[in-house]
Amino acid sequence: MERIPEFYTMYGPELGVPESPEISEVERLMNEFEAHEGQEGKITQRYKEIAEKSKNPIFKFLLQLIVSDEEKHHAVTHAIVSTLKGGLTWTKPEDAIGGISSLGEEKAELVKLTEEFIELEKEGIKEYKKLIKESKGYYQGLFVLLLQSMIHDSEKHAEILEFLRNRLKAA
Repeated sequence: MERIPEFYTMYGPELGVPESPEISEVERLMNEFEAHEGQEGKITQRYKEIAEKSKNPIFKFLLQLIVSDEEKHHAVTHAIVSTLKGGLTWTKPEDAIGGISSLGEEKAELVKLTEEFIELEKEGIKEYKKLIKESKGYYQGLFVLLLQSMIHDSEKHAEILEFLRNRLKAA
């Protein structure tokens, strides 16, 4: 018996579980991403509604940060779906993401810039960690929470840039 993907158990049966044995793994994956994209849109809308109604500035601010991240997640998921659809239909949708190719003369400059950005992100992480130590105890730990979130973002940025640098070098 086919195992139900964990994603479907998280978001409920209304999304439907692909049952057809004729469906390819890529189609199944695309369907899961599409379902996730739809669910994420609903969740983001709910966050927005609650943030707009709130009178509490901290609650509103923090929910707006979450909305911003959720909107980025939605854009990423949409790009993944478009890329998978393009692969299935042998097309190149406008919003699909692809590999790095034919860089020509700009390759060396892009590698150099990417390496500079990696160092900037790593320096930013060190600075945020210093600021965390200095701001402990302020506003019931709010600044620490915000700075830790920024560290996570910078770590993610460095990871993305390292991925990009590796692909640029290999191209």
